[in-house]
Amino acid sequence: MRTEPTWRIPFGILSLCIALAAYALAVAFLVAPAIQDWPVPVQTPVYLLLGVAWLLPLRRFLIWMETGRWRHDT
Repeated sequence: MRTEPTWRIPFGILSLCIALAAYALAVAFLVAPAIQDWPVPVQTPVYLLLGVAWLLPLRRFLIWMETGRWRHDT
């Protein structure tokens, strides 16, 4: 367990906020116009998938923020 502050936590949180905002803007400006004419029942799974996709790299990023390594060694 970490006993002293590290620069990775504030840097990681700031980076995560910036990356998530950039991802949301990319979806809003690139994907939305491409699928706006699709029926709503077809658009819904696309937005659900894109809304969950940003979580995929999050585990390793959080491990890095906490330990400084990209993998959790048990």
